[in-house]
Amino acid sequence: MKSRNSLIRLKRFQVDEKRRQVMQIEMMIAEFERMASELDEQILAEQKRSGITDITHFAYPTFAKAAMTRRDNLMGSANDLRGQLDAAQAALSEAVEEMKKIELLEERDQLREKTAQEAAEQDALDEVAGRRSYHHAG
Repeated sequence: MKSRNSLIRLKRFQVDEKRRQVMQIEMMIAEFERMASELDEQILAEQKRSGITDITHFAYPTFAKAAMTRRDNLMGSANDLRGQLDAAQAALSEAVEEMKKIELLEERDQLREKTAQEAAEQDALDEVAGRRSYHHAG
């Protein structure tokens, strides 16, 4: 019984840890996407300022080219993180299922113990009632 309580605490800790990992990856993806979006705005502003939108033009702004490379790298990193996020979400789901199974076993055992205790109490009451009826009948 005590070991199962320890196991339940361990599983809950593991679920919490995996939930934190999922949230951390989601926050990193959101941050990379936010930074990429800011770079997009800077690229458009630089194109507007220079009047050149053709990337192959010889006078295309160097800053805009560099910003595009950074933006593309950020989006690539965000996409890589999506793979990690899928794996982390799957690990979280698995940990939740394991925790639920152990909690259900614990609930079933507690119900079984309660039922056994109630039956023992009822047997004791029946025995007392039986003695009383025996004494009154005699």
